[in-house]
Amino acid sequence: MIARNVDWGSIHFVVFDVDGTLYNQRRLRLRMAGELIADAVARRGLTNLRVLRAYRSLREAIGEEEIDDFQASLMARIVAQTGEPAERIEAIVSEWIGRRPLAHIASYRYDGLAELFAGLKRQNKAIGIYSDYPADEKLQRMNLSADYILAASDPGVGIQKPHPRGLHMLMQRAGVGPAQTVLIGDRPERDGVAARRAGVLPLIRSDEPREGWVTFSTYSDSVFAALRGEETSG
Repeated sequence: MIARNVDWGSIHFVVFDVDGTLYNQRRLRLRMAGELIADAVARRGLTNLRVLRAYRSLREAIGEEEIDDFQASLMARIVAQTGEPAERIEAIVSEWIGRRPLAHIASYRYDGLAELFAGLKRQNKAIGIYSDYPADEKLQRMNLSADYILAASDPGVGIQKPHPRGLHMLMQRAGVGPAQTVLIGDRPERDGVAARRAGVLPLIRSDEPREGWVTFSTYSDSVFAALRGEETSG
């Protein structure tokens, strides 16, 4: 179902996912794939490609399994699958998942986000970030700021969405309850389920309707009009 009305007056904490929610992750990945292929040609080797493919698929599987202390399990599985040493894997992931995309991420930030963040701050609503990946530098590059930032790899979390542990921690830090919180994400099976398990309203950014989920397609949609200070009808 498409998002129409949210009682923003009762909401004091708006939590955002990052990848795919604040920027167009698909387009950024396509750009990085081009750079990765060029790098493979220059090096005449496929090690980086193999490691990154294993990293993404195994991290996804571990998220679905809701494994605690997931980073240790993830590294062990990548080593076993690729035969590469942990130090080499960490270096490749740090460069291609962590560092290189930062140079381009601002170009793929979704329109309307700066205005939405400004509207939330004008109305004294706290902004949270709940990501499976470290997000501080991504936010800086996109020129966005939040009051509370938490990643699955942070101390005390150690587990990815859809487990709601990180969301519970964020609400505790913000001093709010589930009824006062909204989680905005792009993946119903991860962001949406985590929100529902925490008792929080999920809003899913999607170009297409998702059955059983409240969705919006852009940050200019009418569901956010009250936060931008616009009049709404109906």
